[in-house]
Amino acid sequence: MNATDKTRPIIVVSGLPRSGTSMMMSMLQAGGLELVVDGERTADEDNPKGYFELERIKKIKTDSAWLQEAGGRVVKAISQLLLDLPTDGSYSFKIIFMRRNLDEVLKSQKKMLIRRGTYKPEISDAEMRNMFLLHLEQVSDFLNKHDALETLYVNYNRMIEDPTDRIESINHFLGGKLDLAAMSAIVDKQLYRNRS
Repeated sequence: MNATDKTRPIIVVSGLPRSGTSMMMSMLQAGGLELVVDGERTADEDNPKGYFELERIKKIKTDSAWLQEAGGRVVKAISQLLLDLPTDGSYSFKIIFMRRNLDEVLKSQKKMLIRRGTYKPEISDAEMRNMFLLHLEQVSDFLNKHDALETLYVNYNRMIEDPTDRIESINHFLGGKLDLAAMSAIVDKQLYRNRS
């Protein structure tokens, strides 16, 4: 890393679980950006092309030293972790927030949790949906309050159907130097398995 990296925004891909964040990470890598990942979580049936995660980000509230070398690079964070990002101006962030049809998110997450043996049937789909809606409202309010957090919302469903406009918006948001054709080639309709 060079000395200017700290002055460059850190790119964060976020959203609810199962909202297309792994696909977006893969697209940005294909587009020419460097990812901050550790490879601890490997590809599986739920994400056959990988998760692109960094375990260390789960402790961002108490361990943020690694951000000093993350300028201009991309890290993935579930939406809950956005609330722990430093907002004191020491860093700036460009957040790509994935949105997906909520019924599809719930369906996909339930399948994954059942497969892993961690599904809790005592929480109904309706309750989980309401929890997600409240959470999304909280995160949106948080992002709107802080100048250090610049956000672009990207709709996963529209990306799958026609990626061109959304990829152009992402490219503009991130400075206009991405490889658009390479990004578009990553979009795989075969992985769109939990349609509402």
